[in-house]
Amino acid sequence: MNGAILIAEDHEIARKSIQQYLQQEGYRVEEAADGDAAIEAINNADFDLVITDLKMPSASGLDVLKHVREVSPNTLVIVTTAFGSVESAIEALRLGAQDYVIKPIIFEDLLSKVRHVMEYRRLAWEIQMLRRELSNLSPDLSDLVGRSQAMRNIVSLIQKVASSDSTVLITGESGCGKEVVARAIHSQSPRKDKLFLPVNCSAIPDTLLESQLFGHVKGSFTGATNSNEGLFQRAKGGTIFLDEIADLSAVLQPKLLRAIEAKEILPVGSTQPAKVDVRIIAATNAELNRACEQGKFREDLYYRLNVINIRVPPLRERREDIAPLIDYLIRRHNTEMKKSYKGADNAAIRILMSLPWRGNIRELDNVLERAMILGNGEWITANDIPHAEKWEDSNHSAYAGPHDLTDALRAYEKMHIENVLKETDGNRAVAAKMLGLSRSSLYRKLESLGIYRHEEQQRAS
Repeated sequence: MNGAILIAEDHEIARKSIQQYLQQEGYRVEEAADGDAAIEAINNADFDLVITDLKMPSASGLDVLKHVREVSPNTLVIVTTAFGSVESAIEALRLGAQDYVIKPIIFEDLLSKVRHVMEYRRLAWEIQMLRRELSNLSPDLSDLVGRSQAMRNIVSLIQKVASSDSTVLITGESGCGKEVVARAIHSQSPRKDKLFLPVNCSAIPDTLLESQLFGHVKGSFTGATNSNEGLFQRAKGGTIFLDEIADLSAVLQPKLLRAIEAKEILPVGSTQPAKVDVRIIAATNAELNRACEQGKFREDLYYRLNVINIRVPPLRERREDIAPLIDYLIRRHNTEMKKSYKGADNAAIRILMSLPWRGNIRELDNVLERAMILGNGEWITANDIPHAEKWEDSNHSAYAGPHDLTDALRAYEKMHIENVLKETDGNRAVAAKMLGLSRSSLYRKLESLGIYRHEEQQRAS
């Protein structure tokens, strides 16, 4: 359906003709024979548009308009009036109507105005949602922080799959950044100017989740006093991110499969399917293939979702990303908390590098936020990290970095040089002296460890 319209007109033939014409154009149209009936309908249902005659028995069209402005400010209004009452139409515009039509009504003219105000409403709603999205994270690839080969592979894969409409399944442990990857795909895609709507499938009861995804019609369940569009309709042309997809119930799985295969949904309580145009990105920390073997997840839906698979490794498998993540998260918290931390000192970074990070980036972020709230306001120290003594005493057994000694030494060497450069505010001559190296030796290490490139990226950001 293109939208819900209420026709308020006391002349039955005119009312029925307008209703039939707009229904043929794909709109859901209800009718009211006078102003009081229109006001009652507005109280009982949501309408995108009200088309009301100005002169009616009981409540007038202006009364209907004023009531709409009070109880349903997002509903738009077109008034109809006779040629000799244009002044009343101008008064209606002053009170908030979007347009007016002179009687006798020319249907093509009415349809043009209806389409215009419906597009206006859609754009207004989309702008509102986009503004909300802008307050969140991830407008581009800049939030995919890390220098590990795993992160470089993910960025490369995102750039390849973003331009298509194929479904993507992102897998990885909780807190490792799956939604950041999903947002990055959307931001690089042709749909980037449309909505990105995230949904946590495990956080909403099944009955409410179905309504939230696919919408519902009035009276379809207890409490459904109005008809509502679902996110699949609201995200027209955009992307829906279904997080924790493994928790989707067996009842909803075939309905999602239909949405992917037929690109249409069936709102709760409706008999009329609605076409949708969205890209679906799903994520899970569970092994969906094993869930399929256990009969908990449909194989056909799994194959539809898993056209492209992106695995985000846990932080313990890419410890070389911890140092740049620390820098990134501290800069972000500096902005949010109006702090001016320079970073974490060597002792703190040694501890942070040795922690197991079972909660991944989310846990690291929480630890840094706490440290910045309780710290000295300049550098995060070992004393600012919870249970620092425990980790200092046990860092050899707790360290889960590269097992290969050469790789482990390289990772620590890079971290140590970066922190000395921080302490010297980037003065390489002083840093070389502190490290016991010649300046030329330091330059060679900077190049071989890729620190030049990291510093250039930081300056660019």
